[in-house]
Amino acid sequence: MNRVFASPSRYVQGKGALKSGIDYIKALTKRPLLLCDDTVWEIVGESFHHFLNDQGLEVEHVAFNGEASVNEIDRVSEIVTEKACDAVIGLGGGKTIDSAKAIGDNSNIAVIVVPTLASSDAPTSALSVIYSDEGVFEGYRFYDKNPDLVLVDSSVVVQAPARLFAAGIGDAMATCVEGLSVIKAQGKTMAGGKASLAGQAIAEKCQETLFEYGELALAAVKEQRVTPAVEAVIEANTLLSGLGFESCGLAAAHAIHNGFTALSGDIHHMQHGEKVVYGTLTQLFLEKADKAIIDRFIHFYQAVGLPTTLAELKLDQTSYEDLVKVGELALQDGETIHEMVGDFSPEDIADALLAVDAYVNSLK
Repeated sequence: MNRVFASPSRYVQGKGALKSGIDYIKALTKRPLLLCDDTVWEIVGESFHHFLNDQGLEVEHVAFNGEASVNEIDRVSEIVTEKACDAVIGLGGGKTIDSAKAIGDNSNIAVIVVPTLASSDAPTSALSVIYSDEGVFEGYRFYDKNPDLVLVDSSVVVQAPARLFAAGIGDAMATCVEGLSVIKAQGKTMAGGKASLAGQAIAEKCQETLFEYGELALAAVKEQRVTPAVEAVIEANTLLSGLGFESCGLAAAHAIHNGFTALSGDIHHMQHGEKVVYGTLTQLFLEKADKAIIDRFIHFYQAVGLPTTLAELKLDQTSYEDLVKVGELALQDGETIHEMVGDFSPEDIADALLAVDAYVNSLK
């Protein structure tokens, strides 16, 4: 199996990048489709649309319906064809971005990703997480290339709720944990090969950056301020985590996150990164990680307000049988948990989910 490293063609980040990065956009498109949901449209989408038009681009705006589903992707792809758009700009969060990548692939046009949050590592990768129209995880969709441009305006990112920024930290903190597990097992990465030294180094730098600057950055974001620590964590959440997970690999943490979609109830109001946090702790338990390592992660997560108990994840009333269902979905064929060392059963995962909760509560 070959070593594979994947990345977007360009990554641009900084205050005011939506405007200062216009030359990168104009190099790729004259008639883009701008995809964003109604909330993002009100916050930044409409003004960005006017700016692009003022710069001589013919922009077709389409409202995203909120779910990265096959039906939504096909709907917007038909509009791309009808309007003869030559690029898709995904403006918003992870599901908007994943949909934009799929639309670009369907239509064979340039993909420009403009995240308004630092809440996930979706922007840079050559894959999308696909859900049903009801929000149930269905699988991953892979592409021949990464986005042509990722443009991150730090001054926009800090306007989002601090909880979403913290969730991005939670998602990114899984990168090194999962990546090192895949390397240990000589597993296959999301880029389709073995992990490269570059992928490992980036994953490790991601974790180092978050441990060092995560708390400082979150404090600044709560005041909507852009500081060097904020810029570092935005890059860790978006670029380092994105390159790291794709070129180093995913393991149990994200598989367990996907397993949570088997449940109903308030957990669906939790952020992606918040659920990944619990998946990360569960993976550490499944791997019999050193107590000092587990404690370091727990204390960090608690310091930035991320959930470390089933109650905080809205699952304290969940039956054992339902937790087994989480394990069953996490272990379905093709899931990333199979890229790490270990042969687990659904009951093993349910037991680990409960063990994390018991241990964290014992620390109190």
